[in-house]
Amino acid sequence: MKQTTVDAGDIWVVKVGSALLTYDGRGLDEQLVKDLVNDIAVLRSQGKKVVLVSSGAVAQGMHLLGFQTRPRVIHALQAAAAVGQMELIQSYQSNFTAHGVRTAQILLTHDDLRSRNRYLNARITLTTLMDLGVVPIVNENDTVATDEIRFGDNDTLAALVTNLIEATALVILTDQPGLFDSNPRINPEAKMVNEALASDEELDAMAGEGGMLGRGGMTTKVKASRIAARSGAHTLICSGRETQMLQSIATGSFTGTLLKADKPVLAARKQWLATLPLEGTLILDDGAVAVLKKQGRSLLAVGIISTTGDFTRGELVSCVNRQGREIARGLTNYSSDELARIAGAASKDIDTILGYFVDEEVIHRNNLFVV
Repeated sequence: MKQTTVDAGDIWVVKVGSALLTYDGRGLDEQLVKDLVNDIAVLRSQGKKVVLVSSGAVAQGMHLLGFQTRPRVIHALQAAAAVGQMELIQSYQSNFTAHGVRTAQILLTHDDLRSRNRYLNARITLTTLMDLGVVPIVNENDTVATDEIRFGDNDTLAALVTNLIEATALVILTDQPGLFDSNPRINPEAKMVNEALASDEELDAMAGEGGMLGRGGMTTKVKASRIAARSGAHTLICSGRETQMLQSIATGSFTGTLLKADKPVLAARKQWLATLPLEGTLILDDGAVAVLKKQGRSLLAVGIISTTGDFTRGELVSCVNRQGREIARGLTNYSSDELARIAGAASKDIDTILGYFVDEEVIHRNNLFVV
């Protein structure tokens, strides 16, 4: 396969998936863990800082508990995660210790990042650990997370951590050699995408669904690349079964897919906003879409056609065009009930309609970012 050239920089987030780590659910692949740890140890000797985002706790717990399929009941999922996480971390720790490298376990939920203070605390903790020569091992805290606060997949979590520490590269190790233009399991003529812009809309049609064990198909990896791009990081999707893959990337060329960041880097506050869970959607008219995309101005009520979801003031909402494509996200100054009444109205009429006035803008440009 064709080699792709890349400058991955010196701060990496490396994400490894469940199917890769656990022989597709048959138990922890100790040799793969050993090879991965060796790769990271070599990177550290070259002066690079690495945060490892590891799936596999649920899949390993399923194996140990004898589950044949991924639990749908949240409590069974939490139990599997609790059992699997112990063995997963023990394996990482013993392998890193053999290289004289200390590790730290970091378990996160969305609540840890939706609070500005906790977001900053997580950032400081991770950067301090890296400065001390420690390799942080991050996972979603499946043992306490509920459906309302889940990241939904560790590709997204890895991308958010990339923003959090302002990493230069997000490396997603998977059981596939990269992203293909169609499903290679179905189409033997499928061709691998060697390089593309993360923002390329054609990537959405190429991405497929996740497997039985994980929730991270190529769709989530493409979405993760766009999140990582918010802080200027490139995303590399490549095979974790190929030994010394990380070392190949460090030399400047690798076999896989490079999804390049191509938009201006978001300011720190807007990177934090990007981690918050969405609570609703605003459907905008063409004029409002143009204003947000081309002029970087605030969103006014007059440009809103309708809303979906039940949200309150101060929560994060998605702004979409008439076709449903997301344009921007931001913190709303009005609730869903209020917006249902003032959608399409001029700002000067809000007081008359509601009987009070909160703000001229529905979303101020300082609390809004274009996706």
